[in-house]
Amino acid sequence: MPFHHKVVFIASEIYPFSKTGGLGDVLGAMPLTLRRMGVDVAVITPFYGRLSTGEFKLRLLSSRCPVGYPWAPITAEIYMADYHGLPVYFIQRGEYFDRRFYYNTHEGDYFDNCERFIFFCRACLEWSRRMDVAPRLIHVHDWQAGLVPAYMHFWRRIDPFWRDTKTMLTIHNLAFQGRFASRLFDDCGLPAEAWGMDGVEFWGDFNLLKAGIAYSDLVTTVSPTYAREILTPEFGCGLEGILSKRRAHLRGILNGADYNVWDPSNDRYLPCTYTPDDFEKKANCKESLLDELDLDPRLGDRPVLGFIGRLRRQKGIDLLIDILPRLMKMDLGVVVLGEGNLEFEAQLMELMENYPGRLAVRIGYTEDLAHRIQAASDIFLMPSRYEPCGLTQIYALRFGTPPVATNLGGLTDTIVPYPHPEATGFTFPEATGESFLDSIRQAVDVFDRPDEWKRIMHRAMLADFSWERSAARYLEVYRELGIDV
Repeated sequence: MPFHHKVVFIASEIYPFSKTGGLGDVLGAMPLTLRRMGVDVAVITPFYGRLSTGEFKLRLLSSRCPVGYPWAPITAEIYMADYHGLPVYFIQRGEYFDRRFYYNTHEGDYFDNCERFIFFCRACLEWSRRMDVAPRLIHVHDWQAGLVPAYMHFWRRIDPFWRDTKTMLTIHNLAFQGRFASRLFDDCGLPAEAWGMDGVEFWGDFNLLKAGIAYSDLVTTVSPTYAREILTPEFGCGLEGILSKRRAHLRGILNGADYNVWDPSNDRYLPCTYTPDDFEKKANCKESLLDELDLDPRLGDRPVLGFIGRLRRQKGIDLLIDILPRLMKMDLGVVVLGEGNLEFEAQLMELMENYPGRLAVRIGYTEDLAHRIQAASDIFLMPSRYEPCGLTQIYALRFGTPPVATNLGGLTDTIVPYPHPEATGFTFPEATGESFLDSIRQAVDVFDRPDEWKRIMHRAMLADFSWERSAARYLEVYRELGIDV
């Protein structure tokens, strides 16, 4: 039986098997959409200790796939699952991936993250090397797969198998770069010429994301606005120089939403479903959540504000914490779901004790509760300091929960701000508490005008950010690389 794929995705997460945020959601939807569009695509990802296999059975394909890093005899086990017709290959090596968390604990990153993902990248390429025909494109995601384009750049010179294989890097968040001590470069398998300002070196360190930017045939990021922003010192995270050099090979493609998963008309996590033409049952979802979270039933007639995301400065959770006492003086409720900075977690839990029945905080992340919060909230909060694309605001739109968000990155590309006649949400110009609070007040003011609010909800639910549209744009970019898909 022939063993090959035209396009191979390499990424450190794929929903429903593994997920910490948007990367997992994207990988769980984009390759599957491309597969449905007729593209011969597969995914390679780590086999984590807390892997969620669910109804998808894993099959061992190889027990001794040679990797050779960090010492010659080292091997990987390769497993495969059939994810609705999409082949997903898992790289297994217990000491690297059999851990409670994927990349870090509350105390910080795992000390051996560089070795873990050098091993992962090399194992992915070694498994691909066993295919009958080389992939036409290897499409990698974020720093964890960033070394793959660098290996390919140099290996194409000496190995005819890779001669016609192109590489593409998608940056989901430029702030996470995989930056490590220079000594870890010595045995990674790249030649000495890769060490330099136009290669993997970054202020004396070994930077895995920079490797991908420097050596990919094409670089994409997850929204048009973010693609422009990362060329500036404000959003470039120190990599604006190399990105500017690659400007001609940089594209911004907006992420899509998986409406098979995130749609209130068919959502299995909701107590009742609703549609853009009949969203009255959204009120029933709200009543159910108020009861679940022990919130004041009187909030059924007042706005409930929802926040779902990592509890980090990037997401602006500190801005929300700062204005919460003033929000609590308004006639509304707030629901927060997320985990991250321990100080922010503690502050939120203390505030919840101060405002029983008005503020509900759940530390952690559960998929079902995230869906119920999207459906039950009236207003969705995204006070991000930067946002490459953002998916939760796209989900909020589909759930008829107009967002209040900072006007930047993918938020700019997805929200039509009030008072535009076609408004789907509210935006504010800068990530400050006062600007955020003013925008919430504006949204609450409109909420108190039910007819106008329902028109905004209806437009929001009809906004189309389906993966079919985004995947079609990716196909255009693949063709730019000369790949017939």
